[in-house]
Amino acid sequence: MVWSYSGVRPLLEDESADNPSAVTRDYVLKLDVGDAGRAPLLSVFGGKITTYRRLAEAALFELKAFFPQMKREWTRNAALPGGDMPGGKLAACERELATRYPALPAGLMAALVRRHGTRTPRVLGDAKTTADLGTHFGDTLYAAEVDYLVAVEWARSAEDVLWRRTKCGLHLAPEQRDAVAAYLHEQYGHA
Repeated sequence: MVWSYSGVRPLLEDESADNPSAVTRDYVLKLDVGDAGRAPLLSVFGGKITTYRRLAEAALFELKAFFPQMKREWTRNAALPGGDMPGGKLAACERELATRYPALPAGLMAALVRRHGTRTPRVLGDAKTTADLGTHFGDTLYAAEVDYLVAVEWARSAEDVLWRRTKCGLHLAPEQRDAVAAYLHEQYGHA
């Protein structure tokens, strides 16, 4: 087995593949039970975001012997938080929210629905205009969303907000990204 690193995650390399695009996006689980009395260690190698549920269920299956009280699988058909959209359609969710928040820009609503789905009203609260959303950091990122990410999605740093939760860092200038970091520090004591 040979491993290569692809910027974001380690990939399991097919030793016979000459082409980097042939490297598998699959995963391998390695369970080390160690000595008696020690906790098991499960290492996950590879994987991809589109198969995270299957990977998580496989990981839990590996650990089931150590947790006999563990319940059976239930996530396969469960909607992700905010993913319980009417008819499973983004457009229907956007239309419903446009009716509820008519003065907010359509581009902002579309971006928030893509990031938060049916949880978008939790981000927007009682906002009537963008001024009600607090500091505008640039693009579609406002303080109300940063506050939501800190309160609900455990964001602790500007990197959490800009890259891990929203990808807004792609559309903000360095000084705008710095303003997010400063806001987190001032409001929450986070970097």
